[in-house]
Amino acid sequence: MTERQLILEDGTVFKGKGFGSDVNLTGEIVFNTGMTGYQEVISDPSYCGQIVTMTYPLVGNYGINRDDFETVTPFIHGFVVKELCEQPSNFRSDETLDEYLKANNIPGISGIDTRKLTKIIRKNGTMKAMITDADDSFDEHFEKVKNLPYQTNQVKMTSAVKPYVVPGRGMRIVLVDFGMKHGILRELTKRNCHVTVVPYNYSAEYILRLKPDGIMLTNGPGDPKDVPESIEMIKTVLGQIPLFGICLGHQLLALACGGDTEKMKFGHRGANHPVKDLEKNKTYMTSQNHSYAVTHDSLAHTDLVITQQALNDDSVEGVRHTFYPAFSVQYHPESSPGPEDTNHLFDAFLQMITETKAKHKENVYA
Repeated sequence: MTERQLILEDGTVFKGKGFGSDVNLTGEIVFNTGMTGYQEVISDPSYCGQIVTMTYPLVGNYGINRDDFETVTPFIHGFVVKELCEQPSNFRSDETLDEYLKANNIPGISGIDTRKLTKIIRKNGTMKAMITDADDSFDEHFEKVKNLPYQTNQVKMTSAVKPYVVPGRGMRIVLVDFGMKHGILRELTKRNCHVTVVPYNYSAEYILRLKPDGIMLTNGPGDPKDVPESIEMIKTVLGQIPLFGICLGHQLLALACGGDTEKMKFGHRGANHPVKDLEKNKTYMTSQNHSYAVTHDSLAHTDLVITQQALNDDSVEGVRHTFYPAFSVQYHPESSPGPEDTNHLFDAFLQMITETKAKHKENVYA
């Protein structure tokens, strides 16, 4: 393994051993607190353009398998671990983490103090960073890191280019892909839904022409305000078709209803985030990955009510529309990776569709 370095925007440098690709890449550095699930993390499109630090010290011990991908092409710009396992032991393992990152041209660095790095991010907030060769000029790369503009096209990069259908005999769902995790699609197909996946910029007119029973807004990377066309689409379909938003989809629903979002200091990323359901008075452990959050105060004069709240920092984790069949959550109910405490929300979505149809029939024949 070659000597490599991680340069942070504040001038901090970590020296370590390179693995994966030997390319030099920049990105926003973040941390994930999950003890397992590194394959799903690497392949989650919501990490587009980011360098991901795993806080759990040993990574790679069960290798990479063919079943746990969340997308075909990973979009992360780097992977940081304390200790890399070079000889994984698991009956499902097809290749090592090093081999997978090499094949997808993603640089990694190991052997650094990830605890110290995480503390720096928690104190200073997420910042820009770069993985490069240890012998390269610090000054030259430091200037590149400092002057690196933040991306605004992540959703465009990760969304489907054209619509496609995953056939089923059940509810007809339009899945608006902002950078979809395959876990969401798996949960819908498990319930025999007929799913039509459409790009993030698919118009409300074309969505309504598909005559869906429900619309799902998926997770995705970046700032929700970078996709104003999607906000306008939601405003049009809201009230006409039952709607369920996840992660970025949750933020877009809030913006469409007059709420606001803000960037968090270091975000939520991991599989152990406690969330309280204020309506059921229950607490769930959730899987999360987001840099932005819906602001409490902005919802005061909207038709949305807060249904769930994070127990760690009181951030908004769920909302429900008071008049229309629409709700959303900030976390990932499909888990992948993480606890499946909130998997029932997919059933709640389908139940909402059924109840909406029944009310429509009552009104027609009244």
